[in-house]
Amino acid sequence: MSSFAFLSDQRFLKVDAAADQPFGVAGIAWDGATTNRPGARLGPRAIRQASHMLCDGIHPHFDVTPIGLLADHGDLALPNTSIEAMRAALAPLLPPLLAAQHMVWLGGDHSITLPLLRAYRAWLQRPLAVIHFDAHCDTWSDHFGEPSGHGTWVSEAMHEGLVLSAGFVQLGIRSAGQRQARDFVQDQGGLIFSARAMRGLESPAQLQPVLQTIRSRLHSLGNPPVYLSLDIDCLDPAFAPGTGTPEPGGLSSNQVLTLLEELAALPFVGMDCVEVAPPYDHAELSSQAAANFVWTYLCGRIAASSPRA
Repeated sequence: MSSFAFLSDQRFLKVDAAADQPFGVAGIAWDGATTNRPGARLGPRAIRQASHMLCDGIHPHFDVTPIGLLADHGDLALPNTSIEAMRAALAPLLPPLLAAQHMVWLGGDHSITLPLLRAYRAWLQRPLAVIHFDAHCDTWSDHFGEPSGHGTWVSEAMHEGLVLSAGFVQLGIRSAGQRQARDFVQDQGGLIFSARAMRGLESPAQLQPVLQTIRSRLHSLGNPPVYLSLDIDCLDPAFAPGTGTPEPGGLSSNQVLTLLEELAALPFVGMDCVEVAPPYDHAELSSQAAANFVWTYLCGRIAASSPRA
């Protein structure tokens, strides 16, 4: 198997995995809930391929590497039939992985995040805060007549009590939509930083008001566990054309990297990177960005947990 950054291939979970490799990567190659262009089921493979240039890399900001600390579990075996069948098959696979390693999930479309949040909520026995990078609010009440999909998971997670409404932060939102959906997170007490509001803000100094607002909000909530969900279409199509629902006017790679680096000290418990659709990519721009974001997240977790952090 082509593993993430040529790191160890651990197709089946071993009992001693947490001791040897505290971090894990697994693919959820599902795109049955896409509403525009399918192809995200091929995302995990493309992200792994793009990550190979990172195989001997020391992160330039964190000065650490996940080499020796990360295992790739491959793509989880799931049916490619219905969203209900996929989620039913996924549910029993998640608890042993969560118990053994700090996981990063490679999607797949964004409908995979809801069952992941259900698993984290059950494992932690408490609701999570969420940092959500996306062009779309994903708060619709239905999925073109269906009850659940890649555009409903945020509202479903809030209604099910999986997340803290006041601890939900959206970054890069810019798509068209009804006001009720577009402002849903804010109406529930969360934070929305639209792509328009963040135009021209890239450096740590420029983004400091955004960063400080996020840190202060989570501190006021008692610093709950934080889950990161990164839809690659948060980026402008110039940086990530390979996605199912591209939206012009998005974030730059610099903006996302600054945010990931500066928020690395938050108590993250897991991450997913979704909606990379290789059939629409150009020069592997989208998968390269995704691999770098995942690598940066992992290095941030290692740096945050090191004695010098």
